[in-house]
Amino acid sequence: MRNIYSLPIISGLIVALCIFYIEVYIEDFKVIVPLKNTWEFAVPHQEIPQGLVSLSAKDCGVCHVQHYEEWQKSTHANAWTDMQFQAELKKESSPFMCINCHIPLQNQQEYIIKGLENGDIYQPVKEKNPHFDAALQLEGITCASCHVRDNMIIGPTGSTLAPHPVKKDNNHLSEKLCIGCHNATAVITPTLACSFQTGDEWKAGPFYNQKNCISCHMPEINRSVVAGMPARKSRFHSFPASGIPKSPTHHPEHLESLTFNPSPIKKLYSTTDSLLFSITLTNAHAGHRVPTGNPERFIITEMKITDDNGQEISKKQERIGEHWEWHPVVEKISDNNLDPGESRTYSLKQKPLSKGKYKLSVSVSKHRLTPESAKYNKLGSDYPLLFVAWEKEYEFVVK
Repeated sequence: MRNIYSLPIISGLIVALCIFYIEVYIEDFKVIVPLKNTWEFAVPHQEIPQGLVSLSAKDCGVCHVQHYEEWQKSTHANAWTDMQFQAELKKESSPFMCINCHIPLQNQQEYIIKGLENGDIYQPVKEKNPHFDAALQLEGITCASCHVRDNMIIGPTGSTLAPHPVKKDNNHLSEKLCIGCHNATAVITPTLACSFQTGDEWKAGPFYNQKNCISCHMPEINRSVVAGMPARKSRFHSFPASGIPKSPTHHPEHLESLTFNPSPIKKLYSTTDSLLFSITLTNAHAGHRVPTGNPERFIITEMKITDDNGQEISKKQERIGEHWEWHPVVEKISDNNLDPGESRTYSLKQKPLSKGKYKLSVSVSKHRLTPESAKYNKLGSDYPLLFVAWEKEYEFVVK
């Protein structure tokens, strides 16, 4: 009888063990999915071209002094060290590819991404980068990001006098290079979206095929590219834009896309007069919407009346920007950004005031993010959140 029952018991044990090992094998099995989207790739490793000592902007600046000084003022130079970006990068929801716009060169990245485990963006297959340059990483979007490819310096002219090899390539140094980062749009996960649509906005706007990113953000300048050489057409390299700083010590160049047209204010009113003030904002110069880029940016127009003692009588604020819901599913709720050429008029109507002296203060400010978001990201009280693009004060008397 023992022999009759021992076989199924042993067989059952063998089947159970087989199932256990199969389950473990399936669980540990990983499929490495290759990268496929352009924004998942860094610029491949670049060797130092002959005639250069490094890829550092500082070393480029030894000869190209003005270019280097201009670049130091740019937001490109602060792309990696920006406190807001670093705060975002530390979040668990931040995927690996975010760094590819802020430090585009593989030389700047500590790891080389070979693919994704089972296609999961939060499980990149990483290997140590033997050519990682920590100092170059701190330079963010540096000279070599745009100008070094395949042991050559990419330039608008093919100079034969330079101490390094130069390749003329206006196609590479066109708006295509800019749009590579400034038009990154993708829903990465249900709660994470990248929404930088400046390129699409430009293509849909009135300046497409007439002006491009470079026309406005790298204006022409006639100068000597290297000290002692004849002057020729060059480009400004501080990339002026909104003017919002990225640190307490950062003072970027400002390029104003808006025009501000306030209505006149009388110097004298009676106690029976109402005051009506209006200001019109026009996106007169940008080939894209304003604000553009980071969806957290917004513009505030504020109109405020105070009495002679500084006591606030009335105040009105108007907002231009996007509103997003990030949880449980990412979704744009509203968007009233200004299209190219579009105008928006805001008004403040004040009922008759009692006798006295008054002041009307008007300002238009551009904001990187809200104070609540800055606090959530632990950016500190000295992190600059805004730039005042236009302001004016009007004094008037009521008799």
